[in-house]
Amino acid sequence: MKIGTPKEIHDGERRVAMTPESALQLQKLGHECLIETGAGLEAGFSDAVYEAAGVEVVKTAAALFKAADVVAKVRPPTDTEVKRLRKDQTLISFFYPGSNEELMGKAAEKGATVVAMDMVPRISRAQKMDALSSMANIAGYRAVIEAGNNFGRFFTGQVTAAGKVPPAKVLVVGAGVAGLASIGTATSLGAITYAFDVRPEVAEQIESMGAEFVFLEFEESELPDGAATGGYAPPSSPEFQAKQLEKFREIAPDMDIVITTALIPNRPAPVLWTKDMVEAMKPGSVIVDLAAERGGNCELTVMDEKIVTDNGVTIIGYTDFPSRMAAQSSTLYANNIRHMMTDLTPEKDGVINHDMEDDVIRGSTITHAKEVTFPPPPPKVQAIAAKPKEKPKELTPEEKRAAEVAEFKAQTKQQVTLLAVGAVVLLAVGLVAPASFMQHFIVFVLAVFVGFQVIWNVSHSLHTPLMAVTNAISSIIILGALMQIGSGSFLVILLAALSIFMAGINIFGGFLVTRRMLAMFQKS
Repeated sequence: MKIGTPKEIHDGERRVAMTPESALQLQKLGHECLIETGAGLEAGFSDAVYEAAGVEVVKTAAALFKAADVVAKVRPPTDTEVKRLRKDQTLISFFYPGSNEELMGKAAEKGATVVAMDMVPRISRAQKMDALSSMANIAGYRAVIEAGNNFGRFFTGQVTAAGKVPPAKVLVVGAGVAGLASIGTATSLGAITYAFDVRPEVAEQIESMGAEFVFLEFEESELPDGAATGGYAPPSSPEFQAKQLEKFREIAPDMDIVITTALIPNRPAPVLWTKDMVEAMKPGSVIVDLAAERGGNCELTVMDEKIVTDNGVTIIGYTDFPSRMAAQSSTLYANNIRHMMTDLTPEKDGVINHDMEDDVIRGSTITHAKEVTFPPPPPKVQAIAAKPKEKPKELTPEEKRAAEVAEFKAQTKQQVTLLAVGAVVLLAVGLVAPASFMQHFIVFVLAVFVGFQVIWNVSHSLHTPLMAVTNAISSIIILGALMQIGSGSFLVILLAALSIFMAGINIFGGFLVTRRMLAMFQKS
């Protein structure tokens, strides 16, 4: 089939849904690729580069819609583009069906199949097609860059001959994909980063990235698992929200940069940073509101604009952060489209098989066979979300005592069994072996037993330094081998040489490991 990508006509949109690299991969699936002339110019891809990748360049959008079996776009289609759709044609793009019901109905009347990239279910298998996460990742990164561009100091602290520069303090509200990207970027630039999320289970993710989790002391029944809300943070109670705002008011005067990311598709953005919080911030502070397209998390945000308040706080409400990094955004989004086409073309023969029994395809399909198929049924596989950790049951003193006694009895039984079996084996060997052999054999068995008990009871963290102690044992082995290497038997000489070689490795290796270990505690 022919896959075509028109030029985006939305004001300021620089992304493109097909790159030369993704076109090569689509051709391997058996498809032909078309692109409207100039569609990739603002993302850094010229028509010549597409032609070199085997893509046919079409002059107009109307001609492309007419020739293509599958149309891949970034932004939701306009009324004109929906009118150009025909029966059995497939459209793949962001669509936001909850906000575009009329447009979705028109597409269904046309008999076209619409795959909304913003409806890809958040399950493990669909991560490679999760365009919302791809774009949110870029938005989170770009938000920090925009904040730094409007912030009057370094992110990292410095002590120079000219004076001391304190590090910037950054607060990230919401630890979803965009939030984590912001945390990683701010931390890598040297800022002291704080983060807040209503899901306490993300605290470990935040702290693992070098940020400090802002804990909220609040006794409330457990929030629903993110799996029940598609992997997003669930709505919280009014009492929780009041406590949350109280905490933000407390820390607002100390923050230099605030990045808000709390946004769930098809829902108004919750107001988390109020006017009085903005007024409490220092002059020169910056707020970047990634939820501006849905009203904003900041009460003073103006959509698609940058404003400066009376007290000198800059509030950025841009909604085109991914488009400001068009080359990177287009590459990731085109890969999302390509992976979707891979699922739609399982045989790699250029024929689309729209399997409505597939969780990913069904979940992202909003119109099919002249019917509106939105909203989809919940996926059979649970959404990606960390399950709340179950608190271990606290045992009573009697239960602890009973457990200790049972464990002691089990260990005793095991040891007695092993000793009995060992004694029987020794007795059996003694009945047939000479006395001289038994003396050495008993010493060998005892050495193995004692060595096993010593090593087994050592903590795993001490195994490396323990290697140095074994040098003494290896020295005894080498001494015995040197005494036997002058034997008249070739077999004894060979075994003695091997013993010297292997024990030598252990000795020199032990000293090398010990030296490295001690160097860890020395000043460089």
